[in-house]
Amino acid sequence: MNFIPIDQKKLDAAIVDLDGTMVDTIGDFAEALNRMLRDLQLPSIDAARIEPMVGKGSENLLRSVLKHILRPVDEAQGAIKIDALYPAAWESYQRHYLAINGQYSAVYPGVVEGLQALRAAGLRLACLTNKPTDFAVPLLQAKGLGGFFDKVFGGDAFERKKPDPLPLLKTCEALGTAPARTLMVGDSSNDAQAARAAGCPVVLVTYGYNHGQPVRGVDADGFLDALAALR
Repeated sequence: MNFIPIDQKKLDAAIVDLDGTMVDTIGDFAEALNRMLRDLQLPSIDAARIEPMVGKGSENLLRSVLKHILRPVDEAQGAIKIDALYPAAWESYQRHYLAINGQYSAVYPGVVEGLQALRAAGLRLACLTNKPTDFAVPLLQAKGLGGFFDKVFGGDAFERKKPDPLPLLKTCEALGTAPARTLMVGDSSNDAQAARAAGCPVVLVTYGYNHGQPVRGVDADGFLDALAALR
């Protein structure tokens, strides 16, 4: 394993993504989405199809799934049909996700060790995810990770989501740290683009969800095969 040292002279805090970085949640997504699709009397979707859709928030995920299932030939007519289905789909998805949150997911190896290393270095920690806050907080608690974080912000906490830099800037503000001294730890181009625009250093894990693209092709300051590589 290639280790990345935590430079206490340059860092005061770290912002850590959730889905694909700390917890493998594809199983949760698949279960909640397929329960929702059954409610709408629509065909099911495989977990492998869902993975490239993850990362831009639950609203985008839901619309991407509906578009995939409906496979509209006419984009305009497809959008109208998706808009008509969306309110019922969103209500069903939220209900099912809250019911199963964490039951079909697992913490990645090395995550606890990595968070412990960041804490031992004296860094303040925040979890920043595009997942809704009401999904993120219970998941962190269920997986025994909640106690590591001073702040937790979901995709509904601010006016815009990653890859916009606003959530990172607001999180730095909440932590009382400068962006240049706040490390972003994520798994995708969303995290890297937001960090670059906000002025935060960024490292990416190699095992997460990067919209179906190789993560090592993303502009980042380093790559981790496990969070435990932070030392």
